[in-house]
Amino acid sequence: MKTYTTFTGITEKQWNDFLKLPLEGSFQMINLLKFKDKIEEEGITGEEGYAQYMKAALPFFKVTNAEVLYSGKPIYGLIGPKDRIEWDKILIVQYESKEEFIGMISHKAYPAEMRSRALLDSRLILCTDQ
Repeated sequence: MKTYTTFTGITEKQWNDFLKLPLEGSFQMINLLKFKDKIEEEGITGEEGYAQYMKAALPFFKVTNAEVLYSGKPIYGLIGPKDRIEWDKILIVQYESKEEFIGMISHKAYPAEMRSRALLDSRLILCTDQ
């Protein structure tokens, strides 16, 4: 049986590599999200938990002028596995700068644990128009 590695948070190496990136100006993060069926300790679905995370994270987005450019549910894959859609939700968020992003997710009150609790798997892909 093939094993499947899942990802719900940033590893220390990924964080350190990100900090070293020569990134100037605004950038986008593509969020590919697969929700847990249920967050056992809370008795809610992963989708509900993620909605709570987004509500809790919104003040941090506002302070750093982060903007959700796109939020949607994939419904059909033209390229990829025929028998399944691998992600439950896709978000594209634009951040003004690397420093703003770092400050936001490093803030002691930022609800990162809520995000991780809601997800079975995820990808966070940094993009620029450079």
